[in-house]
Amino acid sequence: MTRRTIANEIYAEGVALHAGTRVRMTLAPAAPNTGIVFRRSDLGGRKIPARYDRVGETRLGTVIDDGAGLSVAVIEHLMAALAGCEIDDIEVTLDGPEPPILDGDALSYMRLIEAAGSAETPSTREAIHVRQMVEVVQGEASASLKPADQREFEFEIAFPSVVIGRQTFSWRFSSEGFAREIAPARTFGFVHELEALNRAGLGRGASLENTLAIDQDRLLNPALLRFPDEFVRHKILDAVGDLALAGAPILGRFEGRCSGHALNNKLLRALFADPAHYERVSIA
Repeated sequence: MTRRTIANEIYAEGVALHAGTRVRMTLAPAAPNTGIVFRRSDLGGRKIPARYDRVGETRLGTVIDDGAGLSVAVIEHLMAALAGCEIDDIEVTLDGPEPPILDGDALSYMRLIEAAGSAETPSTREAIHVRQMVEVVQGEASASLKPADQREFEFEIAFPSVVIGRQTFSWRFSSEGFAREIAPARTFGFVHELEALNRAGLGRGASLENTLAIDQDRLLNPALLRFPDEFVRHKILDAVGDLALAGAPILGRFEGRCSGHALNNKLLRALFADPAHYERVSIA
């Protein structure tokens, strides 16, 4: 049984999606059982673990905070990439409030992690095996976890814009499959919402280079589109990242219906609210 970290320290620099400022991010190896930890070098090196019970905001991205002024926003793309590369232990240092958005996907983070290399550490690797179905519902949206022996995902979305419409996608986890089918899917947004977001200090780093921009029934940057159903694939990407906040891989079937970060986090809280819902098992 081994856990995995990265072999070498590596860094990247880019614009933060919401803050719009330039951020330097450093990924560094971590000791076994450290988990995924974020460190804010601009706040005296204070650290916060990437865990579901530290999530304080989910409106336009998953934000972890410690309740005492330390927060890290929009972590879901990086978390998805770490899950896709099956990295268990790592320290992420930022000199700003968010990781850089890079290409608006998880693939750009995966390439960074792969460039750093991986290292096995002699320590037991655990997974969370779903034993009973857990579901959370909000209006017409829902998210659930069902018993399964593998990591499976199914998502359905429906938007009034014909650019998206109704899309569904089913996928079974593997690192290779994640890199090929899910990680390249970019984030997306609606132009009519951007002005209000900017006034609220959000979305200032979004651009036609990192975000699929929808203006009513037109995609403004179709050259960036990598899949015809990229929008639902990105929702699975977000779910992979949000579920990684469980602290270990979840062996089970995730099903999402028009859900987002808020329901994903509520689902984890519901899962861990009752020990009968799950069991911890050792995995290779």
